[in-house]
Amino acid sequence: MSDCLVIIPTYNEMGNIEKMVRKVFSLARPFHLLIIDDGSPDGTANKVKELQQEFPENLFLIQRSGKLGLGTAYIAGFRWALQKSYQYVFEMDCDFSHNPDDLLRLHDACQSGGNDVSVGSRYVPGGGFVNWPKDRIRLSKNASLYVNLVTGIGIKDPTAGFICYKRKVLETIDLDKIRFVGYAFQIEMKFAARKLGFKIAEVPITFTERVEGVSKMSRNIIKEGIIGVLQIQWNSFFSTYRKK
Repeated sequence: MSDCLVIIPTYNEMGNIEKMVRKVFSLARPFHLLIIDDGSPDGTANKVKELQQEFPENLFLIQRSGKLGLGTAYIAGFRWALQKSYQYVFEMDCDFSHNPDDLLRLHDACQSGGNDVSVGSRYVPGGGFVNWPKDRIRLSKNASLYVNLVTGIGIKDPTAGFICYKRKVLETIDLDKIRFVGYAFQIEMKFAARKLGFKIAEVPITFTERVEGVSKMSRNIIKEGIIGVLQIQWNSFFSTYRKK
């Protein structure tokens, strides 16, 4: 039994899913995997079901009908994890933009480093990019500056999606109060953890542009991020994220 659960939302990741599953299960530390598939028409969920025959005790699947949003996928995964005995819960993309080897470093930052949340960061010393277009890097950097200016969150890479949460963080945050489902979801979760006094560390990672599949970034996601950051800060004046 592992105390670590990696949550990976998928939509049309047939070209990556088997390679990702096998890579995570090859790591030195045992991890369990929860795949949350939003009705991929390319057969991603069917491939996961095939792999479950080989990994029946550490590969799990939640199937949802249609694209319901990144944030709702992770919230569903968090709730599933809290029903079990996992002590460390990870967010990760399926497209290998996040290097699975870095799961070990994120885990160590929480287990041994005394942190409650560890963030795979592109913007701390040692972090960076491979094959990411310059316009996307510029957009990401500007977004990070904007988030910090508005919220004062004090995280160099607040939009990052490669994260480890200790169980107590997810138990303390009222997940019903996490309002955003796209770009702003990652910001709001970190903002909630910071507001509740949890210790957040940034671990340098190299972010690699996907080889297989298509990016999920859209104008609506960017729009939600811009407006959502203002709403996150405004709402914090009137309510807390702490579970009652």
